[in-house]
Amino acid sequence: MALSASGRAAVILTATLFGVVLTANLGAWQLRRAAQKIALQDALESRAKLPALDAGELARSPERIELQHYRPTVLHGHWVHGRTVFLENRQMHARVGFYVITPLQLAGRPEAVLVQRGWVPRDLRDRTLLPAVPTPTGEVDVQGLIAPPPARLYEFVAGGSGPIRQNLDLDAFGVESGLRLLPLSVQQSDSTSTAGDGLLREWPRPAVDVQKHYGYAFQWFALCALMAGLYVWFQLVRPRLRRA
Repeated sequence: MALSASGRAAVILTATLFGVVLTANLGAWQLRRAAQKIALQDALESRAKLPALDAGELARSPERIELQHYRPTVLHGHWVHGRTVFLENRQMHARVGFYVITPLQLAGRPEAVLVQRGWVPRDLRDRTLLPAVPTPTGEVDVQGLIAPPPARLYEFVAGGSGPIRQNLDLDAFGVESGLRLLPLSVQQSDSTSTAGDGLLREWPRPAVDVQKHYGYAFQWFALCALMAGLYVWFQLVRPRLRRA
């Protein structure tokens, strides 16, 4: 049954109000997401200025360790030789290479920590050729920032073993190595003890891209204004002009 003129007007008004409310809320949600990311960035910058934590102050649970991400730390221990892993397809300065990962057995403690020691370029002719990375013996001091384990990249075959891998699962590597790994990693910083090891340590900071949220908010608010403007023009202004 065909709608009357008043019925069509009511349907158009209802649809317009629904669209305006929806797009306005989506735009506001994008602004809230931007504010949350700005607050996160401020929190991370504040943590980086806090005093360095030692091994005894490191959190032991995944829930608590998130509150320590990107805080400075100074750890004392020895490298676990034979357990260095090279994570491939990692970039630094737009060059492809490896992240060098070595466990550090903490001095006087049963736990070990996975240390992201730095980045090294790969051999472009032979991907299986491992770069020479010096690993000191004896006790060492490691300075760096507490961080999540290296980000996972897409891989066609799950898992992996050997020194060259696409990803490294913390729990699985703990079982494989027999080490009691803490649920964190450390991004090592440059210091006097790392001079001459050939590793780059310009670690990427957590992505806090607020501009995209502002862009999305603008699009939603523009769509909201467009729907409201079209309704006003076609349902209110234009009929009055025709009658005039």
